[in-house]
Amino acid sequence: MIKYIFLLFIFVSSIFANVLKSPIIGVDDSLNEATIKIEMVNVGMSGFIIHSLAEGHGTVLKEIVVTKYDEKNKIATLKMSDFVLLKQNSLPKGQWHVEVGDTAILAFGYSRALLIAPNEEIFHRTTKASEGIQWVHPDIFAAILSINGHPSPQKKDFDEMANSASVGVLFFFINKKLFTVDSKTFKLLNISDAPLKDDEKQLPFYSRVLEIDEAWWGAGSSPIKEYEPYYYELLLEFNEENKELQALYEEFKKKK
Repeated sequence: MIKYIFLLFIFVSSIFANVLKSPIIGVDDSLNEATIKIEMVNVGMSGFIIHSLAEGHGTVLKEIVVTKYDEKNKIATLKMSDFVLLKQNSLPKGQWHVEVGDTAILAFGYSRALLIAPNEEIFHRTTKASEGIQWVHPDIFAAILSINGHPSPQKKDFDEMANSASVGVLFFFINKKLFTVDSKTFKLLNISDAPLKDDEKQLPFYSRVLEIDEAWWGAGSSPIKEYEPYYYELLLEFNEENKELQALYEEFKKKK
């Protein structure tokens, strides 16, 4: 079994732990879109565009998300939005615009990951079998949830975790499957088999923080009641178009 998981993560690491770079080949400012030619990419991957200023110097212009991929022609469509992660109003702003020849960088930070697992054994067996991934411990995420008063993790909690701990990708272990999710877009990138025993479950996920503080009211203030349904529904909220995810959840509900 451990060999199986090890092979699984060699596959996952080869896809998601490497930064992808490609020059911009087209720009449509009216749609806030750009295109690149790239051998392999997943819809939902996030990144940014760098504009070269001089040799060895550049500036980040836009955040990007892959919205379409033409496998035949190897063309990816990127949706552009303002880059706000390093926003600093005290610094002067340039008047640069995305141009053909600028560089799109995708999967940046995918080597740092957070695993949501139902118990300690699954957490340790999965993370120890990985290669090329630096794991951020779920205790950090549990501490963020406690500060926010969210025993039920919300998308904005994952956003905060991603920004504060530079987490690029999330892994969710649900019903003997491993779901790989871009931490910024929350888009599902990959689903893999992970046949580990998951009879014992810690809510809302395995961590050494045994109690998460609850807010008085609002989304996320009530503890989750069941592990699988909660995370299936959380993923579906941001991946409604994913038929495989929908089918897995429906199959799970039938077997309950």
